Amino acid sequence: MQSPPSPVPRPRFAWASRNFRIQTAATVIGGLGNAGAPIATAFAVLEGGGSTTEVGYVTAARLLPTVLLLVLGGALADRLPRHHVMVGANLFSAAAQAALAAVVLTGGAPLWQLMLLSAAGGAGYAFYAPAAGGMVLESVAPEHAARAFSVYRMGLNAAQIGGAALGGALTAAVGPGWVLALDAGCFLVAAALRFLLETVPPVAAAAGGGMLRDLREGWQEFASRRWLWVIVLQFSVLVACISAVEAVYGPIVAKERLGGARDWGLAMAAYGVGLVATGVLMARWQPRRILLVGNWGVFLFGVPALALAVSAPLPVLAASMFLSGVGVTVFGVNWMIALQQEIPPEAFSRVAAYDEFGSLSLAPLGTALAGPAAGLFGLSGALWACAALSFLLSAVVLLEPQVRRLTRRPTAGPTAADAQGAPRTATAPTL
Repeated sequence: MQSPPSPVPRPRFAWASRNFRIQTAATVIGGLGNAGAPIATAFAVLEGGGSTTEVGYVTAARLLPTVLLLVLGGALADRLPRHHVMVGANLFSAAAQAALAAVVLTGGAPLWQLMLLSAAGGAGYAFYAPAAGGMVLESVAPEHAARAFSVYRMGLNAAQIGGAALGGALTAAVGPGWVLALDAGCFLVAAALRFLLETVPPVAAAAGGGMLRDLREGWQEFASRRWLWVIVLQFSVLVACISAVEAVYGPIVAKERLGGARDWGLAMAAYGVGLVATGVLMARWQPRRILLVGNWGVFLFGVPALALAVSAPLPVLAASMFLSGVGVTVFGVNWMIALQQEIPPEAFSRVAAYDEFGSLSLAPLGTALAGPAAGLFGLSGALWACAALSFLLSAVVLLEPQVRRLTRRPTAGPTAADAQGAPRTATAPTL
């Protein structure tokens, strides 16, 4: 009697579609340049004789158009093929970073030029980000979402490690202009890869209606979920504090008390190690209370501000950045699972845009006021305030029952929002 044939083993990443692999590869390449660019921009201002306040102004100039244009970017990403939106945004960002690199390399760039070109880069991100989240969502089946988000973030976070360390080292060795030029090149390569993505027809476009109707429907999806807008309100203040710490105070402390760009790049690389190490855990761990667990990670966001406030040596600062990276991944993966589980796919990019719009809304103000706050309270005082606000907000948001109770559900089961009686305007995602 002939024995039955042995089953053919499935490839380890059989769940990862071609689009997911390409998008992840493009994200890794783009992330290499993006991780070093903020370091280079901050030190370009400082090496040109700029002050703490001017570093804050340049950072705010980048964030402001992102905030203003995110909602429009989300609407376009739900109406047009998402990879077309991403390619266009990447090409625009490449041009903006190349122009910024040119003015820095030629020397003596006035503040207004740095702010204008930084703003152009922020505008490119506003159109890229909502489309990118939607592309990952539609590239995998719901039962593989946790694994996909973890792998995707591990790739991005690995690029954060290499890009931050390389960006800091290159800024110290050859100057910030070449790091910005490298970022422009990474954007070009990422755009070329995303050009190869297969088109997925946009659901919202087929339904008809104008842009204002799309925005209104996206807002209804966003506002009908209390857990969603409560956390976005939390992050509006939290991100303002983190942006001030990472984009303004961190480089200043590194320049005045540590070894400059190289040491700040190493600290940011330690942050990336925390992101990647926790990504391995999150690919396997599936906590039941997804937002409750995610918010425990948010408590770690304020640790770097404490280390900078007490002028901790580089190893302690690196450890604090590592812990912050752990918290970001714990929150980020659980947050994406919550969105994937609760938001209809045809509205995902618009809801993600409202999410990021709200989360970033105060970031330009936070970075613009970072310099004056340091002048008023002292650098250490401003850092202590950022840390205190981070911890306080992490505690306050747990007062919302939906944040504590939102539960991971089986793919085909009823949604947590349905169980809580929260209004829904569409069925759960089915991919």
